[in-house]
Amino acid sequence: MALLITRKCINCDMCEPECPNQAISMGEDIYQIDADRCTECVGHYETPTCQQVCPIDNTIIIDPGRLESQEQLWDKFVVLHHADRL
Repeated sequence: MALLITRKCINCDMCEPECPNQAISMGEDIYQIDADRCTECVGHYETPTCQQVCPIDNTIIIDPGRLESQEQLWDKFVVLHHADRL
């Protein structure tokens, strides 16, 4: 499952620097998460850091359009971080 930033986002700039996969960037109006890069911090942390630092409850949620298993998230982590080393 990738995460999704909802319209509750206040553009506080807390989440973007915390993402270990560089999946968060400023969109047209609010921050957005690149689902192809989001591993929900699998491979880095126990829980998604963006959710931990966000000051507004339920702003960063599981993307219902991008449901992935733990195994798929691990596979994505391996691909992302192996490619970084090439």
